[in-house]
Amino acid sequence: MEWMHRAACTDTDPELFFPVSTEGPGAVQREEAKRVCAGCPVRAECLEYALESKQNSGVWGGLDERERAALHRGRRSRLRSSGAGHH
Repeated sequence: MEWMHRAACTDTDPELFFPVSTEGPGAVQREEAKRVCAGCPVRAECLEYALESKQNSGVWGGLDERERAALHRGRRSRLRSSGAGHH
């Protein structure tokens, strides 16, 4: 995962990306983490890694766990409707 060395967050405290709540200070922290991700040159790789490895907490690739779950559900739905994955 060579891309991790080019991530915008390499010099950022990892705790920023794992807020303990979704409200108040946690919401502020989540938005701050997303701002770091916004300018990241490897944002797409990070998001793909999080989806493939089923990361269920934190901000990865600019998306929080709820947003990644919705994206994952949408991908599965598109695959089913296109017939992909059926043998």
